[in-house]
Amino acid sequence: MLRTLAGGTLFGEVWGTLPARVLALHGWARTHADFVPVFDSAGLDVVAPDLPGFGATPPPPEPWGSDDYAAALEGLFAPAPDPSLGGSAALHAPVVVLGHSFGGRVAVRLAVARPDLVAGLVLTGVPLLPRPGRPRRAPLAYRAVRTMRRARLVSQARLDDARQRHGSPDYRAAQGVMRAVLVRVVGERYETELAALRCPVELVWADDDTEAPLTVAEQAAALIPRAVLRRCGDVGHLTPLTAPAALRAAVERVLVTAG
Repeated sequence: MLRTLAGGTLFGEVWGTLPARVLALHGWARTHADFVPVFDSAGLDVVAPDLPGFGATPPPPEPWGSDDYAAALEGLFAPAPDPSLGGSAALHAPVVVLGHSFGGRVAVRLAVARPDLVAGLVLTGVPLLPRPGRPRRAPLAYRAVRTMRRARLVSQARLDDARQRHGSPDYRAAQGVMRAVLVRVVGERYETELAALRCPVELVWADDDTEAPLTVAEQAAALIPRAVLRRCGDVGHLTPLTAPAALRAAVERVLVTAG
């Protein structure tokens, strides 16, 4: 059942009782519903919000980066001022955070900025590092329009049309401020943050994840001081739906390791 969280600033799902010790963060253009197979019968106390701009939670007021999303989650740890919006805190710090894809970016930022709130991380399918090999370039037709726009030879509307035609599926689907959020987040780097993590981290990765290949997880594991990499088979990028048991087991292990 959909719940009001963080004083009405977030909406999402709760499993078990509050305050919970597990926080689950979904991927881009997904919702808390992805975690139903992971936690619906797990016997764990979990909060899974819809991140701003997805599901029932309204978009942010301006183009946020993953650090802004992390800051917005701090409200889950504080009692709501209005008892009708849930007077007690949703989370009891420190928590174990399960982050899938975009949610994993936010989880890393939260763990580095507020280590007092995060006891451990389970990351899955998170594009934390650039893909190995040559970087993918924008299509030639788009680059030509972009160059002409810089020279003021075409209108902004022409450039926007080219972006719509040649952008990624996520870019084409995003609207308004969320498109600007996507552009900002895609350009972020996390090497410094990964090296700064001090909590236990499990990386649970699919062998055939095409959005965040296994090589990305291997490189991330080499940077994280307390990382364990576990492969979960040929189950694709949407591991909360295709490998829920592997994620649930990882969360349980990190809860024990983190104490």
